[in-house]
Amino acid sequence: MANLQTTIGSITLKNPVICGSGEHTMTAAGIRAAIASGAGAVVAKSTNESQAAKTQLDKTDYRLLGKDWQALPWDFNAPGDASIFCRSGLVQQAFEPWMRQLLALDQEAAAVGSYVIPSLILSGLDQCVAYAQAIEAMGFRILEVNIGAPHGDEAAKGAIVLERDASRIETIVSRLRAATRLPLWIKLTGQSEDPAALAAAAQRSGADSVVLMGRFMGFMPDLETEAPLLGTSAALGGGWALPLTARCIALARKRVGRDYPLLATNGARSGLDVARFLLSGAAATEITSLVLMQGYGALSGCIAELDAYLDRRGKSAGELLGASADRLQSYAEQSDRPEYWREFAPPTGSR
Repeated sequence: MANLQTTIGSITLKNPVICGSGEHTMTAAGIRAAIASGAGAVVAKSTNESQAAKTQLDKTDYRLLGKDWQALPWDFNAPGDASIFCRSGLVQQAFEPWMRQLLALDQEAAAVGSYVIPSLILSGLDQCVAYAQAIEAMGFRILEVNIGAPHGDEAAKGAIVLERDASRIETIVSRLRAATRLPLWIKLTGQSEDPAALAAAAQRSGADSVVLMGRFMGFMPDLETEAPLLGTSAALGGGWALPLTARCIALARKRVGRDYPLLATNGARSGLDVARFLLSGAAATEITSLVLMQGYGALSGCIAELDAYLDRRGKSAGELLGASADRLQSYAEQSDRPEYWREFAPPTGSR
């Protein structure tokens, strides 16, 4: 077996496949299934203090869309090129019982070399800081804070905060860093002119790692009803996002340096995609939509496929890290190829 271990600051994961936060990590049974899949870590469904964010869960809706944007059956056997279009809400348990449940699950995960990671979504900064302190006091080993949730612009006021301003991110992360010594992962949005600048702001303020990039918000007309699909805008994730996320990771690596650990999310549909994110500079990949599309076994499949790829290449996960990103060039650095474009123009003659 190839060396799948990867390092994120002071944390070593047994492999770079992380089960990302979502409806599939909102119950003990779901988290246990993700642990059993062999994932290096599992990020639990997010929480905060907002009742509006909890109520939003009762307004959720989901569609699985094929490559022609037509609805597919939600049978956990979706093709890899499907996309998920949805609006969501937060876990409806109160903070303390949810954390107690997660702490017991983290202890189970530790027994098999994995982690269960609590996730906070920013609403009010003071309460987020207080929750971070409580999470450390309880004995958790890692904390993720999501300040880039795509639904932030659409949800009820105060339910979820979507941060795009670097100075605001510095303020948030600095407060959290002062409040806890836990390894602190900050999840950021890709809905920004310069996500790499947001990553640099989080780094300067003490984040141990950043997760890039959250899903995009989209709008989809329904051809049959002529109404908006789901009735609203919604978050969109799919394999099409992989090159966008990979570029975001590669540019962030240039900004924050090769030694600063980055995490990828949005676009991975296979173990080979995890390898692509490693090459782009992501030490690990959070996989969410694929589990919703294909079940927890998709995580095991990703790990096995990545292992086979590394074995075939005779390399470890660490040896792949950033290998493509560090060779990224600008257009100006490319050699001239006069008239080469003509090979790609369609013929002008009649059929």
